[in-house]
Amino acid sequence: MAARARRARTERTYLPGIADVRICGTEETVKAVLDVLEREFRTTSAREYDNGQRAYLQLDTGCTDPDAD
Repeated sequence: MAARARRARTERTYLPGIADVRICGTEETVKAVLDVLEREFRTTSAREYDNGQRAYLQLDTGCTDPDAD
């Protein structure tokens, strides 16, 4: 059986200083990592899935000032 041809992918663009982060681990590990990232960087709200064992968020690596909110 021949391998399928790969589908064409759209070129990704990134914002300078913005990191896309995906975390995988136990629920406790994911929470601990999110707590540190949210304390040290400006981040989007984490989108958790797989019963808390995975989370996706973006963080601004160029700005470490505390969020004014």
